[in-house]
Amino acid sequence: MRAVNTTAVTWGLLTVINLTTINGLSSTPPYPSYQGQTTRFRFLSSSFATFITSAAAVTMADPESCGAAVGNSNSNKGPARGDNPRYLDYELEMKYGNGPGEGNPRTRGVLVRRFTGDSTPYKFTPVRPVRLVKEWPEEAPFTPKDFFRADEQNDKSFYTVPRFVYHIDEPAVSALTQYYRREIKPKSDILDICSSWVSHYPLEFPDVMGRISGTSMSKWELGANDQLSDYVARDLNEEPVLPYEDNSFDVVTCVVSIDYLIHPIEILKEVQRVLRPGGKVIVSQSNRCFPSKAIAMWLNMNDRQHLELINGYFQYAGGFKPRKAYDITASGPDDINYNPMFIVEAVKEG
Repeated sequence: MRAVNTTAVTWGLLTVINLTTINGLSSTPPYPSYQGQTTRFRFLSSSFATFITSAAAVTMADPESCGAAVGNSNSNKGPARGDNPRYLDYELEMKYGNGPGEGNPRTRGVLVRRFTGDSTPYKFTPVRPVRLVKEWPEEAPFTPKDFFRADEQNDKSFYTVPRFVYHIDEPAVSALTQYYRREIKPKSDILDICSSWVSHYPLEFPDVMGRISGTSMSKWELGANDQLSDYVARDLNEEPVLPYEDNSFDVVTCVVSIDYLIHPIEILKEVQRVLRPGGKVIVSQSNRCFPSKAIAMWLNMNDRQHLELINGYFQYAGGFKPRKAYDITASGPDDINYNPMFIVEAVKEG
């Protein structure tokens, strides 16, 4: 595939290519403050074949199947920014095998499309509250079997190859982006746990927020996430301790990942520790997952039960005010069922 009008910058193993045109497809520059810059997230996995294989394993949004086409104006009357591009197209490239004992040096790259959550035909209002009604016992009722996973091999093996794909469709991503824009105050210090090559934050967040930190298992995916100020690669299933000081953040986010955690209560205790008093956690969840890596009890529950379970996790973690849950699923111009998107939000006491 031919690319023209490119600039490239290399950071160690990562070569970043800023594409302005790919086979005639114009790639609008990122949010205005990014113009003229090369940013960290423009980098990709070990091979194009790997990308295709990974894409088959998850839900990826196709503009045609979503009843949407590039360039449609934003029909939402909320805070979405119609002057932002709908998509950012990049070639992401990874160099490896450069160190001693790593084999022959080689380079692989592929094209990716990032959803910005703006300039879409979707509608994101009204947000619908979901009442949490399950009464949890004083002691956590969970057993080890509840956290069993079909694939119990070390998660590092599963995530060795970066997955630069979306696990939810564009309407769900966009709904979450708009929720973040409404609910996270400017100047907030944010931590994204179980992060990825994208955090689904609005494009302007690196400019209007304070620190934006991320932690997850894949250093490659974290390195590709240009919205992060800093990151630490860590397997929270192996080491359920957040590598941050007490009272460091105003907001913690976790996107469609709590179903993979085998120590969710311990991790939420850590979240409570690193949050400042009055800080909040935004846990978002859909109905998409890697079934082999999701915990057993999650797979046996419906969407409503998932929200109740997350609420139970918060209860046993302690230190949070009563939680609130919302259905923020997007709607669109056609009679299409988009991936659902739910929020459980908790505020730290104090």
